[in-house]
Amino acid sequence: MDLKKITTLMLCVGLIFNLAFSWGVYGSHVVVVSPTLAQHDPTPSFTVNARAAILMEPLTGKVILEYNSQEAFPPASITKIMTLLLIYEAIEQGRIKWDDIVTTSEYAAKRGGSQIYLEAGEQQTVRDLTKAIAVASANDAAVAMAEFLAGSEEGFIINMNAKAADLGMRSTNFVNSCGLPAEGHIMSAYDIAIMSRALITKYPEIHELATIWMDTITHRTARGVEEFGLTNTNRMIRTYQGANGLKTGYTSQAGHCISATANRDGLTLIAVILGAPDSATRFDEARKLLDYGFANYTIASGDPAGMDRGQVRVNKGSMDSVGVVVREQVSVVMPKGNHVQLDSRVELLDSLNAPVAAGTKAGEVIYISEGKEVGRSDLITREDVPRADLWHMMGRLLDRWFQ
Repeated sequence: MDLKKITTLMLCVGLIFNLAFSWGVYGSHVVVVSPTLAQHDPTPSFTVNARAAILMEPLTGKVILEYNSQEAFPPASITKIMTLLLIYEAIEQGRIKWDDIVTTSEYAAKRGGSQIYLEAGEQQTVRDLTKAIAVASANDAAVAMAEFLAGSEEGFIINMNAKAADLGMRSTNFVNSCGLPAEGHIMSAYDIAIMSRALITKYPEIHELATIWMDTITHRTARGVEEFGLTNTNRMIRTYQGANGLKTGYTSQAGHCISATANRDGLTLIAVILGAPDSATRFDEARKLLDYGFANYTIASGDPAGMDRGQVRVNKGSMDSVGVVVREQVSVVMPKGNHVQLDSRVELLDSLNAPVAAGTKAGEVIYISEGKEVGRSDLITREDVPRADLWHMMGRLLDRWFQ
């Protein structure tokens, strides 16, 4: 055999060897061991036993680790994160109230799977149904709320998909409001992280429900009044330091799934696991991701919103200059180390022409770490500056003349 053939054979053997140790199979579950990392980020020393996974910091949206995160799979009851998001949005917009009464339809009562055994005609408050969704993953409660919000589950599904599009969830298609198996009902791990981020950043009060371990609701039916116990499906809220949510899921098609959220020392993380082979594994894999994030990353924050960052001259205004302040605080997720402090540089316009409205952009503050830009925020005028009238102009001329 000549040298060229020997070299080719060795390359093929090496490729097969690499593939064998990079991908393993657990039934229909893929074990992914090569994470996609941002440049210079610490390399994890673990594998993930799941079809897909992702670790995200929600304040900035930074993806810290991702494993097959863009491929879509059945998400099971993690679907209900979108249902919860639309409930909280409707509360915020004043379209519904927590004490509103919801009447269970026959369709909702027959959803099956995880449920609180609502009966057709049974009435519950929005608050209790939302609690049942967040704590006990109740399919019947999710469908009842979908019908209450949109008139029908079909109408609610349209709203779910529209919200997914608004959030940039490009690998998602909702077919129902609860996550029961259905053809074409799919999400990617990345999309689940985006959806989870939207819920916990805009409505952090969701953690009040998501961290309930045990509670009850009251059934009032023709049979009488009965207390029904709720137990949280996410055991991480009892076993993992800082855990505060968010949602589990399981069907035979989806495998065992979780979107786990936790906070330590001001850093919040979202760990999504899709298609783990069993319940214990999904929690173990989520724990691995969160441990890695908390061990290796921190949040560095820029100037707080409203902080003074200088003055800008105003031409022909009632004042010669106006103060500028930071519009919004910038936060940056950074690997832990000696260089977590942000430096900043202010760039201001030479001047503004009156009249100037409060909130007018007058420059930017740029944040730098290790010589590289990592974020920026607008600098805006603190107050209105009207155009100078005749008396202002005469006063200034006299001041200059006497000076």
